[in-house]
Amino acid sequence: MPRALLSVSDKRGIVEFARELLGLGWEIVSTGGTAKTLAGAGVAVTPVEKVTGFPEMMDGRVKTLHPAVHGGLLARRGVKGDLMALERHGIAPIDLVAVNLYPFRETVARGGVKLEEAVEQIDIGGPSMLRSAAKNHESVTVVVDPADYARVLDALKAGAVSPELKRELAVKVFRETATYDAAIAQWLGGQSAPADGGLPPFLLLALERRQALRYGENPDQQAAFYVTGESGGLADLSQLGGKELSFNNILDLDAAYLALEPWPDTTACVIIKHTTPCGLAIGRTTLEAYRRALATDPVSAYGSVVGFNTVLDAETATAMADLFVEAVVAPSFHPEALAVLRKKKNLRIVEVPRRRAEDSLDFKRVRAGFLAESHMRFDHDESAWKTATGRAPTAEELDDLRFAWAAVMSVKSNAILIARGGQVLGIGAGQMSRVDSSMLAVHKARAAGHDIAGAALASDAFFPFRDGVDEAAKAGIRAIIQPGGSVRDAEVIAAADEHGLAMILTGKRQFRH
Repeated sequence: MPRALLSVSDKRGIVEFARELLGLGWEIVSTGGTAKTLAGAGVAVTPVEKVTGFPEMMDGRVKTLHPAVHGGLLARRGVKGDLMALERHGIAPIDLVAVNLYPFRETVARGGVKLEEAVEQIDIGGPSMLRSAAKNHESVTVVVDPADYARVLDALKAGAVSPELKRELAVKVFRETATYDAAIAQWLGGQSAPADGGLPPFLLLALERRQALRYGENPDQQAAFYVTGESGGLADLSQLGGKELSFNNILDLDAAYLALEPWPDTTACVIIKHTTPCGLAIGRTTLEAYRRALATDPVSAYGSVVGFNTVLDAETATAMADLFVEAVVAPSFHPEALAVLRKKKNLRIVEVPRRRAEDSLDFKRVRAGFLAESHMRFDHDESAWKTATGRAPTAEELDDLRFAWAAVMSVKSNAILIARGGQVLGIGAGQMSRVDSSMLAVHKARAAGHDIAGAALASDAFFPFRDGVDEAAKAGIRAIIQPGGSVRDAEVIAAADEHGLAMILTGKRQFRH
């Protein structure tokens, strides 16, 4: 009679799985809570202590770490010596294992979990059984995911589990145990600061493929979207309509998510092109915010990704009908808005809940390595701000500077942004010199028909020379906000004073390479 060992934390489908195995002539061995669940459902089950000859000990910490279990799992059916060892020690082989692990990841994801509680959710016996069975997958079928119960039962009913399916299930086991151990190492390692006070000495990344993509940045590059298991961000996205998301779409969706972050309580709209905003504004309604964002640079908005930080209504969706966009992203959509948007069959409609992503690290891939840094977040604290010029900004100018400083955070450097009244008027991004970015921001604003006299200007990093300030003043800018920190700060501030500009130094850079 073949023997199955069932020991699961996630008990979805385990009773039905066990009943089916019994019906196929299998003996069921089980542990602790799983055995109680099966027995309570009327399933005939052999407790594991009858197999090992030892009771479960230490509140269940020790129950399956025994040769009667691991000998039955690891014995190679085609190796005479292994079979003789089983016979000599009175060990029966185990032909199928269904195990899933203590919910360590779910426990620590709640936040505020004490070390003692987390440690008790570190599974020892489960990974050991899984690894033993997966190592010997030619002889043992191993199931770590309840979603695979039906596939295994179908195979058994058809005659036997194929070697290909056994190998696939074994690979899934090693992937699961690697991910599980990585989560434990990451969490435990984060409970105390590294000795040097920096980032962790080791980083373990476990990435799950969420979806294959048609291609990467270019058609000759393969691509896929992988998620880390962290909560928040694009891992939570749902596509509600349109063509399949592309590699570049996902990059732009992430840029929209970042650009909207500074406005958790104010309706905002951003229009993203090539991972940087080409339009951004706040408004009393989504329609007002959208129209003002579109007015920043209506030409560049063609083929963009449009993002909102609140529910999208039908009126705004209708206003977007004449603009070709790749994707629209919002925390939610009114049903009427969805009906309007779905009239464009290729328009990607993406829902991403507005909740704060975990404070984790950001990565950039380089050849043979990764660069890691703490996650970029907008800092609303103004306590370090100081007026550097003889003229302080007026109350209206200060509001414009606040908005411009928040908006420039998501623009790729060298970044210069001109704004007034909660609306971006012109953006200079990605230039090799800051003065070029200043001239480009002015040019883009004027090309869109904006009067920038009296507007505010934000720079994501310091002005290395006074020329950027001179260009701003020539265009009619009246107030500037920038981090400061250049060896020529005095020269830059003097230029602002010469032109009668107000200048605030924030003391913090917002550079995006």
